[in-house]
Amino acid sequence: MGAVIKEIETKSVLTKSNLPVSDYSVNPYVGCTHACKYCYASFMKRFSNHGEPWGEFLDVKLWPEIKNPQKYAGKELFVGSVTDPYNPQEEIFKRTQTLLEQLKGSGIKLSIQTKSDLVLRDLDLLREFPDARVGFSINTLDEAFKEDMDQAVSIERRLLAMKKLHNAGIRTTCFISPIFPGITDVTAIIDRVKDQCNLVWLENLNLRGSYKTAILAYIKEKHPDLVPLYEEIYQYGSRLYWESLDGVVRSYAEKNGLEYFRDDDTMKKPFDAPPVIVNFFYHEEIKKSAKRGGKKNA
Repeated sequence: MGAVIKEIETKSVLTKSNLPVSDYSVNPYVGCTHACKYCYASFMKRFSNHGEPWGEFLDVKLWPEIKNPQKYAGKELFVGSVTDPYNPQEEIFKRTQTLLEQLKGSGIKLSIQTKSDLVLRDLDLLREFPDARVGFSINTLDEAFKEDMDQAVSIERRLLAMKKLHNAGIRTTCFISPIFPGITDVTAIIDRVKDQCNLVWLENLNLRGSYKTAILAYIKEKHPDLVPLYEEIYQYGSRLYWESLDGVVRSYAEKNGLEYFRDDDTMKKPFDAPPVIVNFFYHEEIKKSAKRGGKKNA
């Protein structure tokens, strides 16, 4: 049985953002059919009036044409904070494409986050946004683990799409998130992407939502050797693993001539510069006041 899909009318689509890396956010859909088992956005279900499980419904937003888009010139826009703007249904409904068409030429600073190579369809539109940035969520190079966790396209397709965009002059981000302790090989992923991205974001796995039970059950079934580590982190609140990984990544960055920062996204580098690695392990502690005045695209 497929996902429940319906169209809904909204008065507007841009909302002011509390993210430390943007002024506005847009989510062209409610829900996401990639159905990631670890999705932090699943809390949105309670605002949706849907009885279906998260991942099994999608509301397609229909909004009026954006009036005077030039008023957003210089502002940071993040597309896809609680949905994937390039979910499979985007190929039919084209709501993200419509958004880009309405905002092109506005001077807004565009960042998109996705797990899909459908973004390649809109390459010409992305070129209309100076310094546009497209992030790909990649938390493993193991396709079997990926299949256990989400219904998005393969890791290899994401990596190829990232390379194609980067080769076309579009800034790209590798969002290594969520990092599964003992499973996600952070430095191996950076090795794969460091020649085809401008920025690497690192984010730890948080287990505070309704998915906590499912993830811990998965670890117990598929990775029983990791159960003590997950108990240490997610039952007793230990940060030792993340502090150790922080040191590993810092050492890797030094050896490979890469800049490494914690909780910062204000760097502006030439397109051809090596990627910057940004650690958001403790992103839940970042407050909006932490936003800096500098430009954030790297």
